[in-house]
Amino acid sequence: MTLPILDTLVVWWDDRQAGELSIDKGGAMHFAYAPEWQADETAPALSHAMPKQQKPFRDHACKAVFGGLLPEESQRTAIARALGVSPDNPFRLLEALGGDVAGALAFLPKDEEPLHDHSETTPEPLQENELAELLDRLPAVPMLAGEGGARLSLAGAQSKLPVLLTADGGIAIPRPGEPSTHLIKPEPDRFAGLAANEAFCLALARAVGIDAAHAEWREVAGKPLLLVERYDRMSVEGKTKRLHQEDFAQALSVPSNRKYAAEGGPTFRDSFALLRSAATRPAREVLKLAEAAIFNLIIGNADAHAKNYSLLRRENGEVVLAPLYDLVATHMWEELSPKLAMRFGRAATLDEFDRESVARFADEVVLGAPYIRRRVSDLARAVTEEIEQGVQVPGNPPEDAVATIAEALSARAKVLSIKLFED
Repeated sequence: MTLPILDTLVVWWDDRQAGELSIDKGGAMHFAYAPEWQADETAPALSHAMPKQQKPFRDHACKAVFGGLLPEESQRTAIARALGVSPDNPFRLLEALGGDVAGALAFLPKDEEPLHDHSETTPEPLQENELAELLDRLPAVPMLAGEGGARLSLAGAQSKLPVLLTADGGIAIPRPGEPSTHLIKPEPDRFAGLAANEAFCLALARAVGIDAAHAEWREVAGKPLLLVERYDRMSVEGKTKRLHQEDFAQALSVPSNRKYAAEGGPTFRDSFALLRSAATRPAREVLKLAEAAIFNLIIGNADAHAKNYSLLRRENGEVVLAPLYDLVATHMWEELSPKLAMRFGRAATLDEFDRESVARFADEVVLGAPYIRRRVSDLARAVTEEIEQGVQVPGNPPEDAVATIAEALSARAKVLSIKLFED
């Protein structure tokens, strides 16, 4: 039995209505493409998991694809508390936060439209004390939920905030409907050195030829943070344009709470199959994903789950593997599990890697074992060489922190090289 519709949000792609997301009286969500979007052969599907069709998509797909745009775990709970809604109600959370999300979409009530053209003025950058005070409030009101008309959302369990970088390098909060250009990731007190760690790992990835997000280490009122440039935004004639992206969990219709392979979430086998199906030039993108998996293994990032890999639709419509993000050497904190978010062959933990893991991984992702073995060796050597030459980390985090990370990653790269050739 079909229940009556209780409320509806219009799903916008830039200045076009792509469809409608609704919630019925039983709390289930439904999504239907707009007839005009459906009829336009040049208009893409909003998700690999939601091909264009006349029949509406039901609750499971909506929660996986659209619910996957929302913060997770304690961040989601805190936001729900600030808004006075249930953390298990993604529709109401999108209603409150869906003005600026990952990718090209916006979720607005029927009586609202996206704001496309702001005046020639730019938002006033925050003074350091204002930014510090704002960051202090984030644990209680993540994404500034319910404050000053802000309608911002990013997936993930770590505290973060979409912001604008002004021409003089200042940080400002986007005005309602305005695309953000960067995101701030404040360093949690629990994980001292995390901002420097991630800044180093992202810089190292780029140094060895891997496409990764650009990030800068900064300090505000004595507290470190990471300022990350959004790869799903681009500047066109001085205006910020949204590019569409979706992470692998969304694309495979897997809810965020099942992002880990051990919980039934995507594996590398699933991820490579997705890329072969979705990418415009899959042969090239598959090799990039193999290098990404190897690099995460080398740096000791056990938390590289399905939401840390994404598909990006470029301005010309080409679908590629998005630049890597959330690159952290998690092995440097003993309290964090060494269990891999996705098994690398038969290796379930960072320390279980061996030659057989390479062979098993190659078989699962349908690539040649000699190629994978060579790329592990080459990337491990490149990591060692770049660290020896000195990785230039934007923002210049403390030298002792960089030295500690460099030493740990260099040691891991050398150990993996040895294991690769052990009998």
